[in-house]
Amino acid sequence: MVCSASDPSINEPSRPVVDPSLCFLFIMAVGTIVCSSLWGEFVACQPIDERYNQLTWQQGPNSGTNDRQDKQIIEITAKRASFQIVGCSVLLLLFYFMSSWVAWLLIVLFCIGGIQGMHVCLVTIISRIYKDWRNKTVQLPLYGEVLTLSLGVAPFCTVFVILWAAYRHSSFAWIGQDILGICWMINIIQKEHLPNIRVASVLLGASFVYDIFWVFISPLIFHESVMFAVASGGSSGEVIPMLLRIPRFFDPLGGYAMLGFGDIISPGQLIAFSYRFDRAAKKGIMNGYFLWLTVGYVVGLFLACLGIFLMDGHGQPAMMYLVPCTLGKHINCSFASTWPMAHLK
Repeated sequence: MVCSASDPSINEPSRPVVDPSLCFLFIMAVGTIVCSSLWGEFVACQPIDERYNQLTWQQGPNSGTNDRQDKQIIEITAKRASFQIVGCSVLLLLFYFMSSWVAWLLIVLFCIGGIQGMHVCLVTIISRIYKDWRNKTVQLPLYGEVLTLSLGVAPFCTVFVILWAAYRHSSFAWIGQDILGICWMINIIQKEHLPNIRVASVLLGASFVYDIFWVFISPLIFHESVMFAVASGGSSGEVIPMLLRIPRFFDPLGGYAMLGFGDIISPGQLIAFSYRFDRAAKKGIMNGYFLWLTVGYVVGLFLACLGIFLMDGHGQPAMMYLVPCTLGKHINCSFASTWPMAHLK
């Protein structure tokens, strides 16, 4: 989590203690997670599978995954979670040392993910409003049957992404970046599910170490924080798009408040997991995990902002605060409840 600004002058102007930009960043991050968790049931109208029994602490990395009816869902394994963190570390180093071509690679990946995410979100929302459009299809050569609505939405998403890429250095580009990023994250959290707490612990535990290492320990090796160097674009002049950002409107020094996608996706997958857990266990909002993990995420973001304030604007590894406030809360609640306790033995 970073609050970047230009170099202050000798007579530094007064800056707001709490910039409203951080509040908007809070709303975008929490809103993305809550929307992703409720998306399948309330937007896509997908019923909760009552036989879905893999929300417990199971031993096998693929336990229970063969019985899923929805083949589009990817269930994260402990091995996949570990490789994901290693891959992110390699990509971070490549950008640090060879920022020019890696920056373009990330931009292309972001554009592809943005088109896919926006397309899925728009098709789902429009189909929810206009139910008659769900069954209207057209036959395409070499591709097969496709929703007519999908064909109509795809060009709009493509043009939107092209315009963002063309104007990505403009002062208003952050709006398109945030819209595409939120759509992409909703799609990822919907498609990639945590099957049990063991895998969640591996993923978030590794993310915890990853964030702390590249923010606080990497300066001892590379003489600067690799994470902050990459977030600022390095020598390429390109700012990586894999983050939400919003200008600090009321700060005379300018800059952006930024939050990486990983600080939203990984905790978001845990919170979405907790919602499916509650629904399968017939738990309500007040006696389930979903509400309290969402509150824990908000508390974690608040602590990250407090850390930025206490360290005079120095960026913070958000996962250092988010993991204890989400995963720690979930495990604590699990051992405090007799029903999940039986599954954790």
